[in-house]
Amino acid sequence: MKIAVLIKEVPDTWGERRLDLETGLTDRAASAPVLDEIDERAVEAALSYADAHPGTEVAVVAMAPASATATIRKALAMGATSALHVVDESLRGADLLLTAEVLAAAVRRVGADLVIAGNLSTDGGAGVIPAMVAESLGMPQLTGLSSLELTDDAVAGDRVSDAGTLRVSAPLPAVVSVTEALPEGRFTTFKGIMAAKKKPYETMDAAALGVVVEDPAVPRYIMLAVAERPPRQAGTRIVDEGDAGEKLAAFLVAEGVA
Repeated sequence: MKIAVLIKEVPDTWGERRLDLETGLTDRAASAPVLDEIDERAVEAALSYADAHPGTEVAVVAMAPASATATIRKALAMGATSALHVVDESLRGADLLLTAEVLAAAVRRVGADLVIAGNLSTDGGAGVIPAMVAESLGMPQLTGLSSLELTDDAVAGDRVSDAGTLRVSAPLPAVVSVTEALPEGRFTTFKGIMAAKKKPYETMDAAALGVVVEDPAVPRYIMLAVAERPPRQAGTRIVDEGDAGEKLAAFLVAEGVA
């Protein structure tokens, strides 16, 4: 069994987040870069299966700047077998379609019986990359799983929705995305960190994967404008002078609530 896990470096969720007003992209220097927490859970899901099934390979796949090496090696220190790092300056600011195309090409190179991803990155929040990768690969997809069960030839899990809990399954190979309901990623150890330095770590660009970044035949998203978030305005304060109820009612009417 070979499992590929899609991982992403993101700005620390506890740090400040800003947009570069010139490029419209995330200002990644505003806070420390970290491995996305949901991707740690995806790596943990793969490693948990590998722990119980000797011989299982876990390959992590990332599309990130060259500076993300340390973040990707964290997944290797957790226990992943190998890493494929797509580094290409022309991919800076890539839209969802191009990102999915590159990741799908990387998964093809790695070769996998199962692809695991987080359902939603903390810096983008689109939540569609796993499905788009599955479409590109021609594989069935199980998205938003709160549990994951894997056998030699199939994958299954629970998907929680407003209508209830759905039990879904698919034959392998397949693509799945997991939610924060899965266990947190394991801590790295000194032994794991040292071992990560010797594990296979391949770096490639888009061309080596057969992806044409500036393909005029493929539509791309274009950002038209970007603006800084406006400062928070002070709220309306109502002082009870015997007519607070009337003032509150008037305020709600003015806000279109009542």
